[in-house]
This record gives sequence, structure tokens and C-alpha cells, in this order.
Amino acid sequence: MNQGHPHYLNQLSCGLDLVSLAGEWVTASANTNMFTYEIAPVFILLENVVLRKMREVIGYKGGDSILCPGGTVSNINAVLCARYKHFPECKTKGVHGLPCQPVLFTSEHSHYSIKTAASAAGLGTDNVVEVKTDAKGKMIPEELEKQIVACLNYEGPVKKKPFFVNCTCGTTVLGAFDPVEPIANICAKYGLWLHIDAAWGGGLLLSEKYRAERFLGVERADSVTWNPHKLMGCLLQCSTVHLKEDGILMNCNQMNAEYLFQDDKQYYDCRFDTGDKVIQCGRHNDIFKLWLMWRAKGMSGFRRHIDGLMATAEYMTEQLKADTSGRFVLLWPEPECVNICFWYVPTRLRSSIKSNLTWPSKPVQQDLGRITAQLKSRMMNTGTLMINYQPQGDTPNFFRAIISNPAVGRDDVDFALAELDRLGHDL
Repeated sequence: MNQGHPHYLNQLSCGLDLVSLAGEWVTASANTNMFTYEIAPVFILLENVVLRKMREVIGYKGGDSILCPGGTVSNINAVLCARYKHFPECKTKGVHGLPCQPVLFTSEHSHYSIKTAASAAGLGTDNVVEVKTDAKGKMIPEELEKQIVACLNYEGPVKKKPFFVNCTCGTTVLGAFDPVEPIANICAKYGLWLHIDAAWGGGLLLSEKYRAERFLGVERADSVTWNPHKLMGCLLQCSTVHLKEDGILMNCNQMNAEYLFQDDKQYYDCRFDTGDKVIQCGRHNDIFKLWLMWRAKGMSGFRRHIDGLMATAEYMTEQLKADTSGRFVLLWPEPECVNICFWYVPTRLRSSIKSNLTWPSKPVQQDLGRITAQLKSRMMNTGTLMINYQPQGDTPNFFRAIISNPAVGRDDVDFALAELDRLGHDL
């Protein structure tokens, strides 16, 4: 599968950055681990520099960060740190030593990794409360507060204790951004840990044009997940988690294995040993390719990169809106990220579509959902185009085109729409 091809619009991680590729080659050649400064001194220093820069972009004045094997592990680390902050005895005694049941809150459109984190942390998926979203897929702050109050007023045999709220900035399907500032206000009111899962949308932090609206209040979060291997175009894998409080990663995860982490080394500062900050032992060198990209592009280059992706996504949105042939229905006319969600409508159903911005009746939606799966099969067998599809709640299958490859241009968008019609007009 050539994920760098401009007609591959299938996943959140697309494209091929040659500078990042060169960095990956050097990384593989060095073949070193990242748990101590002793064996990876330059790479550890690069990690410190780049992660400090990312925290500055978020708005943190200090804090700590680490690179993780994927956004799910970044979110797990955030949940573990929040659990340690609120229930430090969990590290030694486990959740059975608690007089209450910790509860997490997240959007109904959030990534499944929040439930994974609750399971891994021993809190249980039943204690993840999914908060309702609005028509744009954004968490409704009033519904969040209502759920928190209900949790606090719970009168069961074991008291429930709210402690963690996940705010998604860039949902997987719709690319929606939960409203950070009002959610932060609620977390401050009830003393809850605020985590921002910006694994997908984090790249927009680099854009002056989109940051202000999408990330208002981001610096108030206690932790942020941000994946450079998505919108920033770094090669897989490259995922980061950032903590406002310095030292909490180490305090939460440290196990003091003496065969790795001696505290009496006299030839360097042991604070540069990072292995005890994470839940795994060995850590792949994911920093060099990102550092090399940042050196090559600079902040201005990354800003142009992100703005270019958004411009192409906006072009595709406008083309779908402007189409008067009845071939498409745009499900969410004002996407906040580069996720473009739509139905393709074959010739036989076009008379039943009022407009390309009006959802059809439920029976027609069901038919379009079946057609979406059939068209994807034709697409895969033909090999000229690749776009993912999925249902969302009660909404049947629809296409979700992702513009995260800077090689995708307007001609490629035009080709994709025409190719969908060529492959599916007779379904």
C-alpha cells in the first residue's frame, strides 16, 4: 500500500516526508534505546529540546513530556498521572485500597483509548461516562457538568469520585474540537484533571490562523496528547504527551530498577535518564526524525504545511457544496479539521435528494450506507482511489476523506470526486 500517493485519503497518517525518512534511516542505523542518557546522549538532548518547544507552543511555562508508542499510550500515561495525582496510594495499594470509585468523563465521539486507559489503570470501562455531543460532534459543557453532579450525588454502596475529563481536539471521524475553555472552567470548579486528546488535531496548534478558535484555553489543561505523525507529517510513529506539572511522570511511573537507573553516576546528571518516566522499559528513538523535520521546516514551514492541508480540505468542502448534480451529500458542511464526511449518491437515488446539504430520509440513508460499502469494494478492486468509511451512532456508513498528505492538491480532489462517480453511478 502506497500511503504517500495523493489518491490515498484513507487514514489520519498519510504522506511521505523525505527529511523524516532520512531521520528514520539514521535512527535505525544507530539502533539505540532511549531509557538512559548513557546510551543515547544526543537523542536524549534532542528530545528535551523539541518537547520543551512543543510545551511552549501549548502555553506551558514548565512541565514535562515524553514520546510514547502511539496516542493510546500517551492517553494512558495521562490517565495514570491523573490517577496518581488524585489517588497516590493507588500506585502501591491498587484501586481496592480506595474508599471510592474513580470516574472519568469523555465525549461520546472520543477515541476508544480513554476506555482502554480506564481498563489498563484498573478503573473499569463502566466508570467512563460518555458525555453527549452537539450536532457538530462537540462535547456539550452543560451535559458534562450535569454528569459530574450526578456522579457526586450518587448514593450507591460505594461513593463515586469524578477526577478526570478528556477533552478531544480533533475527533477521529468528524474532526470536531470540544470547547476547551468552558470545559476547563468546569474542571476548575470541581477540581478535576483536564486532559486534552489532541493526537489528531494538535498540528493546528502551529497555525496562527486556526489555533485561536480551536484551542482557546489549551494552556489550562493538565496534560495534552499530540501526535506529530499525523497532521505534522512525521513518519510513524511519533506521539507525545505533555504534562503541566514537572516531575509527575517520574513520580507516577518510577520503579528504580538498579540495573538501569543508578543514582550515583558521576559522569552525567541522572535527571537525563528518561526510562523511568514511562510504563514500558525500552523506548524507540522517535525524536530524531521530528527534530530533523523541525530544523528543515522551522515554525514558518510547519505553519505553511498545516495551513496548506486546511486549504485543500476547504477546497474539497466547497466543491461538494457547489456540486448541483445530486452526486453527493455533505454531512457536516463546516468541518473543523481535514476530515470531509459525505455520502455518494448513485444515479437512481438522486431524485430523492433535496440538496447536497440536506440529509435524506432514513430509508434513503440506509440505502446510501449499503452503497458506501459496495463502492468501497469497487474502489479497492480498481486500485485508483482509497477513502475510508464508517457509521457514526445512528448514521449509516458514509465516506470520510482525510487530507493529511501535503502532496494532495486540488487536481487530486477533483479526480477523487470524479472517480467516485465513475465507479458508483450505477449502484
